[in-house]
Amino acid sequence: MRRTMAVDVKHIVSGVLTISMFVMLGNMIKRENFDSVEVRLQDASEVQINVLRAEEKSAPLMHWKGSNQELKPCWKKPSYKFLEQPKGYITFSLRSALEYHFSQVADAVVIARYLGATLVLPDIRGSNLGEKRNFEDLYDVDKFIESLNGVVKVVRTLPSNVASRTPAAVRVPNWVSKDFIVENIEPVFLTNHYLRLASYFPSENLKIRENRNKDMDSTACLAMFGGLELKPEILRVANMMVERLKMLSRKIDGRFVAIDLKTDLLESKTCKDSVGKACYNAKEIVNFLKRVGFNGDDTIYITQTWWDESLNVLKEFFPRTYTKDELIPAKKKGGFLGSGTELQQRALDLYVCSKSDVFIPAISGLFYGNVAGKRIASGLIEILEPSEVPATTTADFISTYISKRNHVAYSCYC
Repeated sequence: MRRTMAVDVKHIVSGVLTISMFVMLGNMIKRENFDSVEVRLQDASEVQINVLRAEEKSAPLMHWKGSNQELKPCWKKPSYKFLEQPKGYITFSLRSALEYHFSQVADAVVIARYLGATLVLPDIRGSNLGEKRNFEDLYDVDKFIESLNGVVKVVRTLPSNVASRTPAAVRVPNWVSKDFIVENIEPVFLTNHYLRLASYFPSENLKIRENRNKDMDSTACLAMFGGLELKPEILRVANMMVERLKMLSRKIDGRFVAIDLKTDLLESKTCKDSVGKACYNAKEIVNFLKRVGFNGDDTIYITQTWWDESLNVLKEFFPRTYTKDELIPAKKKGGFLGSGTELQQRALDLYVCSKSDVFIPAISGLFYGNVAGKRIASGLIEILEPSEVPATTTADFISTYISKRNHVAYSCYC
């Protein structure tokens, strides 16, 4: 029995020694591999190190959440003017691109009031030469006329005895000044009493101008924010889209982000010839969204009408991304997605972008300025400008319209 126990002890000791040898061998192999990895890391190129550093810098920033608070008008409706005996008539045409309309209308109303002229409802140019549309195809005419009651007299058409004449054409810069009216418009009006305004835009932004006349400012504010409103049929569809997007974002506790991103505009002259970065494509927007902390739980609206393959990268990282084609009710698509409905489509974009939790302009210009103005007026100040510059917080990308309070809306709301 003692011999048996001795044999068992020998077997146990032998087993322990064998296991120890395997452990030592494993450690040697592991150490050898670790050392080789360490050597490889030490021999890594500077490019590889830079890549690692870049990845560290690309960690998502914290969300910035602005203190959304509805502002109050700091302008009053201009005083009543006796308008029964007009001194003449002013006509004009709105451009085929909706983003110019607010500035054009504001300038026309300001000029008509200053001159004591009657303003004729404008038509809207079509995208092709010679095409025209009616003002009421896009805007609420009754609302517009009512809002200007006692400020400027507005008529739907010219009297026949005036329509038979040829108007004097006057070029007008956007956000027209009193000095310009006195020097360049009033003398012509006093001679002809019938003007046609031709707007031009030396600066496609809506920043506050200096040395403004208080009455003119109030008139412009009224025209832009109190008079020009989309017609009810368009508003109903726009509201349906907004409510659906909000519902989708609430379901997953995400945010509703609107991005002005249209593939056709990325090919425009404005994007290609701009000094500095003015436009961002889908891939660049994805990188920006990830960089500032948005994720797949957020609901994205892009102003593209139909899906395009170049946008697939957006859907890959943000599966809840939608276009107008996916949001407009089927029975309404014919009136909004058919031929010749570009203006209605852009009107929907303007409304949706002005109501989202966050707005991101992938393309700079007047559309961005118009959306910013509407958001400022309703207190929705979360607007982020895409950028590739280094930043430590999402707040570094706040729209300069907001951070510097230099949008014309801040002369109307405070």
